[in-house]
Amino acid sequence: MDKIAVLIPCYNEEASVGRVIRDFRRILPEARIYVYDNNSTDGTGKIAEDLGCVVRREYQQGKGNVIRRMFSEIDAECYIMVDGDDTYPAENAREMCDLVLTQRVDMVIGDRLSSTYFQENKRPFHNLGNSLVCRAINRLFHAEIKDIMTGYRAFSYRFVKTFPVLSKGFEIETEMTIHAVDKNMFLRNVVVEYRDRKGDSHSKLNTYTDGIRVLWTIQRLFRTYRPMGYFGLIAAVLMAVAVGFLIPVLITYGQTGLVPRFPTLIACGFVGIAALMSFFTGLMLKTIYLKNRQDFEIDLYRATEDLQRKLREG
Repeated sequence: MDKIAVLIPCYNEEASVGRVIRDFRRILPEARIYVYDNNSTDGTGKIAEDLGCVVRREYQQGKGNVIRRMFSEIDAECYIMVDGDDTYPAENAREMCDLVLTQRVDMVIGDRLSSTYFQENKRPFHNLGNSLVCRAINRLFHAEIKDIMTGYRAFSYRFVKTFPVLSKGFEIETEMTIHAVDKNMFLRNVVVEYRDRKGDSHSKLNTYTDGIRVLWTIQRLFRTYRPMGYFGLIAAVLMAVAVGFLIPVLITYGQTGLVPRFPTLIACGFVGIAALMSFFTGLMLKTIYLKNRQDFEIDLYRATEDLQRKLREG
């Protein structure tokens, strides 16, 4: 079992991965560095092997798939995850590790948005998207996360071994952040100096398609983790529509004793029933969610016991 494991998911990062490895080896000489090559067509894996890293390959394309494999295969007291594009400074790694190892923080978030991100990043829609996603999640989940989509994080053993990875691509950062907030994990933000890619290094992110995936992930997780809020909102909208169209029908009936808009009355009835169904769906799913929260706490205890057992065994 490693004391510190540095996890570097890579896809065609031969222009920068060598600098990342050397920087983290200088700051964390005791750490074991793992490079997971996600079907690169350049020399990424060969460079990492030549520098003495543990190189493994994940053949399912997508960052989420790589992280799922990393988390399942590697045991460590502290994990540092960083992209292989050399946009994050290794100098913050020691502070992030110390927070996990000494203060038992479950996830340390490398906060780019509070430093140089908006000056270094030359893609304005990325800047806008990061800000909107951050505000939306903090509002929906009552959190105070400074940077939702950063690729620079530190994790505890119990977070890694209890996090169910469902996303396949770059939306994985959003998923792990919402999971940590919802499960009341111990989070800390560390401000890091972001620097844009250099030379021949190119981003694999697509502003629009990946942005849509992130928004869909937020919607999906809000429905899963806040079912009463999600279905309650739908119920409120449907009931407002039903009542809004029903009022003129009732006024006419009160004045004339007739219901000339009989189809409207029927439609209002169906919409009202749909609102009630949505409301009770939210109630039932909230009960299931609370039971899952109880089960998750047991999983945390088991993960902690598993870590202690492995430390005793050396």
